Amino acid sequence: MIKKTIILLGFIILKFVLQYTLISPEYDLQRDEYLHLDQAHHLAWGYLSVPPATSWISYIIMLLGNSVFWIKFFPALFGVLTLIIVWKTIEKLYGNLYALTLGATCIIFSSLLRINILYQPNSLDVLCWTGFYYIIIQYITTEKPKWLYIGAIAFALGFLNKYNILFLLVGLLPALLLSKQRKILTEKKLYFALALGLILILPNLLWQYNNHFPVVHHMKELAETQLVNMDRFDFLKNQLLYFIGSFFVILAALYALLFHKPFEKYKFFFASIIFTLIVFIYFKAKAYYAIGLYPIYIAFGAVYLSQILKTGWKRYLQPVFIIIPLLFFIPMYNLSFPNKSPEYIIKHPEEYKKLGMLQWEDGKDHDLPQDYADMLGWRELARKTDSVYATIPNPEKKKTLVLCDNYGQAGAINYYTKKGIKAVSFNADYVNWFNLKIQYTNLIRVKEYHEKDNELAETGPFFNSSVVADSITNKNAREYKTTIFVFTGAKIDINKRIIAEIKESKKF
Repeated sequence: MIKKTIILLGFIILKFVLQYTLISPEYDLQRDEYLHLDQAHHLAWGYLSVPPATSWISYIIMLLGNSVFWIKFFPALFGVLTLIIVWKTIEKLYGNLYALTLGATCIIFSSLLRINILYQPNSLDVLCWTGFYYIIIQYITTEKPKWLYIGAIAFALGFLNKYNILFLLVGLLPALLLSKQRKILTEKKLYFALALGLILILPNLLWQYNNHFPVVHHMKELAETQLVNMDRFDFLKNQLLYFIGSFFVILAALYALLFHKPFEKYKFFFASIIFTLIVFIYFKAKAYYAIGLYPIYIAFGAVYLSQILKTGWKRYLQPVFIIIPLLFFIPMYNLSFPNKSPEYIIKHPEEYKKLGMLQWEDGKDHDLPQDYADMLGWRELARKTDSVYATIPNPEKKKTLVLCDNYGQAGAINYYTKKGIKAVSFNADYVNWFNLKIQYTNLIRVKEYHEKDNELAETGPFFNSSVVADSITNKNAREYKTTIFVFTGAKIDINKRIIAEIKESKKF
């Protein structure tokens, strides 16, 4: 027991160390992270972008000082907890020390390293999927009702973090119906647990209802602008790449779930992964939506392999399955993480292009992976916005609106600013965060660069003074050429225009 604990602690320390060393200091936070951090200042039961759980974590981060250390700590922590749950699942399935070591190695040296470097809902999403599957295993093994209630809480947390967890149920229910475990669906205690889960997610459902279900609009917009560019073959290819070092372990799990007698009562897990993948493929989902599926199957595969590789010549294959994830991690380390400078990637694009990493949501190839380009230029933007804001006389500062084109700009300015600026946007959640108690007379406009735009000609006539103040000069940033305009002495009622724009933005 002490030996197992020491080994587990070693994996936990390794996981944390890796998460903190896989991002080059040349990069800022990623676009989405700024929005999520800003939600701490606007706590609510729902947001246009994500469910509310991220804002709760952001509030904790804010209380801890809002430093990059704590921003990166929580996704790393969720990755560690995923590792621990897989470890506990292996123990529940009577896996030995080799199975535990194999499972932990497969989890650490996988795409979860990439997921866990960014402060986004995805890390907690994977944890909730893994935890929910573990709870199902516990209930099937013990038949103790407490696991149904724990499962309801885990699912509710997953739902309040990312609606993606609904796909888990969509894949799991038909699998249960086709198995002997369908008896679970006839038990009264299950429905008491479902009632508990519903109560926990009800505040968010009410928020959605009161705000005309923005999630429906968001999903429709996502399907029209991003998912339409997704390729179903690429989805399947990426499933292989995400856990390529663990591929044979997952294959072993699928085989064992069908033919290994000790796993007979868990046979429905085979159908569950098939149904879930079919649903993802049908909806042309982004490939990473399905990552939460695999950790639990690594647990099954590790246990099965540990049993069939115990004796004879097969025992010599034991180190092979440990080494494979490590070998695949080497090219992953060189390609899958923002640990190379933008200049290096631009000079060596071949391997990135082969893996499809240079393709953005618009379906086109660019110089850098989209996530990397989204981690550049933000400090520059905030610093220059601060400098521009400082030129406005003190009495006029509080009457100055800092209006951005997108949530990344607004979030980055609010995170880095030293001037107490509260930038807003008509994009994403910021549309609900305008302070209309202030009568604005000046405008600092942060605008994405578009060749045919002429902001001075369009907005200048409504103010006494207008000027181009500065712009983003980092050519590698997605925000390259984003321009900062300053308009002072409004000739119109800015607040009325804001209200009109807010109403227009909220038309679903």
